[in-house]
Amino acid sequence: MLYIREEKDGVIFKVRVQPRASGNGVAGLFEDAVKLRLTAPPVEGEANEACRTFLAKLLSVPRSHVEILSGSTGRNKTIKVLGISAEKALNTFAPQD
Repeated sequence: MLYIREEKDGVIFKVRVQPRASGNGVAGLFEDAVKLRLTAPPVEGEANEACRTFLAKLLSVPRSHVEILSGSTGRNKTIKVLGISAEKALNTFAPQD
């Protein structure tokens, strides 16, 4: 089950990033995190910026509202997104049947 915490100004959740993938996208859940596939390499923060950009577009918020709270040097990251509810995040990450 996805770890997600709603705060007064947004939500906090976990992601697991797979850099150098063939395309950008959500690949389901990995333990308690959203698994993201990103084409960017994990070099000089490129994958982190790609992660922020991808999540901002997916959640329809400005990139400045997406912050990496922890995990900037690894695959497992804790993300804070301002201006959305937990319900919106859960609906966005839910598998589409």
